[in-house]
Amino acid sequence: MTITSETTTPTVDLAAVKARQQRTWAAGDYAAVGSTLQIMGEQLCEAAELRPGWQVLDVATGNGGTAIAAARRGCDVVGVDYVPALLVHARERAAAERYSIRFDEGDAEALPYGDAGFDAVTSTLGCMFTADHRRAADELLRVCRPGGVIALANWTPGGFIGQVFKTIGGHVPPPPGVTSPAMWGTENYLRTLFGAGVSALRTRTRTFTFRYRSPQHFLEFLRTNYGPMLKAFEILDDTGREALARDLQALMTEANTATGTLAIPSEYLEVVATRSA
Repeated sequence: MTITSETTTPTVDLAAVKARQQRTWAAGDYAAVGSTLQIMGEQLCEAAELRPGWQVLDVATGNGGTAIAAARRGCDVVGVDYVPALLVHARERAAAERYSIRFDEGDAEALPYGDAGFDAVTSTLGCMFTADHRRAADELLRVCRPGGVIALANWTPGGFIGQVFKTIGGHVPPPPGVTSPAMWGTENYLRTLFGAGVSALRTRTRTFTFRYRSPQHFLEFLRTNYGPMLKAFEILDDTGREALARDLQALMTEANTATGTLAIPSEYLEVVATRSA
């Protein structure tokens, strides 16, 4: 069953956007970033009340953090992502923790699974970065059984990472017509995406705190490992890179709540939805 309630702007070349995004997430070392966010996946699995024996699919699994969190709760887990290098890290992590998790290469907009095959479908900071939001939402609905759970964690537009996206976009504008990934961090947008495909949808605003030695340390870490930021700096010339670095460091300094080190609270939306019967 396909639920469609958002109209994609016809002038956007979504295939080109997807190819660009795949290259972006393959750049740097997202595994280094994702491992610091593990608590988000753990909290999401708790919010979803995952049950032992459930069949769980973690979409856009990255380095497998939420897939491992689900396995920790006795679930039978499959993780899927379209970046092969990240799946290598995910398999290594699962093996190190002695969890039997299958990790498949696949696209969140065309999941390689049958209809209604999973009791729960999760995605932590993953589906929000798809090129075609409507199609990704339809796929989450399709593979989840009626009465099953769809659980998401998405950065909000007004939170720190949402402001990072906005700052980068001011220096490297996204393709015209592309919807911001941070829209997945708003309840109204998700209700529009899922429509009648869900019978219930509850959200909770949560905070993840980034902790680094200093704004300079945090910026260097992201410039080296976080694909979207790494690629933004690659595109710019020297003057542009200096300007972007200056703006990002100013944002980090302003958001810092610590003295002597760095602690930046970053808002995200935790979402638990029930698939319609």
